[in-house]
Amino acid sequence: MDSNEINWGKDGLVPVIIQHAESKQVLTLAYMNKTAYEKTLESGETWLYSRSRQELWHKGATSGNTQEVKEVSYDCDQDALLLKVIPAGPACHTGSTSCFIGEEAPSPPSPIGVLSDLESLIADRHQRLPEGSYTTYLFAKGVDKIGKKIGEESAEVIIAAKNNSKAELRYEAADLIYHLMVLLQNQGVSMDEIYEELASRYVGRKSE
Repeated sequence: MDSNEINWGKDGLVPVIIQHAESKQVLTLAYMNKTAYEKTLESGETWLYSRSRQELWHKGATSGNTQEVKEVSYDCDQDALLLKVIPAGPACHTGSTSCFIGEEAPSPPSPIGVLSDLESLIADRHQRLPEGSYTTYLFAKGVDKIGKKIGEESAEVIIAAKNNSKAELRYEAADLIYHLMVLLQNQGVSMDEIYEELASRYVGRKSE
């Protein structure tokens, strides 16, 4: 975004909300002027303007708690900015992760935990076969239908990759994994068995 697209205030500043790019925790509310904004884009790290000291400052320049900027956007009025960052340390001068009291960072879900929860849900659908459930529909149709869906989703994953669309690829890959897990449940193969197979092939063999 060109700095001229931003509606700078009469004092030449705009408020900036700084958010953790992964946990989505709000870290800081600060201010930028045009120079701070341009330095942020140029360096890929957070630069701000201190209203109390009346000067530019590079976040983490003295503390080491820099912030890698992953995304910059402005609001609908173009008079406020949102920075999504990966911090190298606490955002607050007090040593707290966030400058907002009571703002707790949500614990990111464990990848294995997500798969375990999904496996349990699919197993529950397989046992109860509740009406109106898409998973129930797949189990009712059997291995041929489930296998066909896996083929379709595999093709869509390839197309998404060819389109160089990360969002599309993520969406289609999730669909593929879900349908594969339905097939495994239908055939009586647990995710633990898949983990064991992967471990037997790859774990401890990094040097090969």
